Amino acid sequence: MVTFHTTADAMAMEKACKSQNAPGRLIPVPRQISAGCGLAWCAELSEREQLQEILRAIGVEEQAMQECMV
Repeated sequence: MVTFHTTADAMAMEKACKSQNAPGRLIPVPRQISAGCGLAWCAELSEREQLQEILRAIGVEEQAMQECMV
């Protein structure tokens, strides 16, 4: 799960991931996790490197990358 400082960053991530057919979806941040905005990008742990590349490409710095058991 990738959390963001702002809602604009979360929306930019969603747009970039959809345009590149990257896995995952935008979700509300679970209560157990504190984040700057209330949204997070949720994807499989195996997709971490691809998501980091997308973040670099769009110039967004994630607040954190969390590993969650759901």
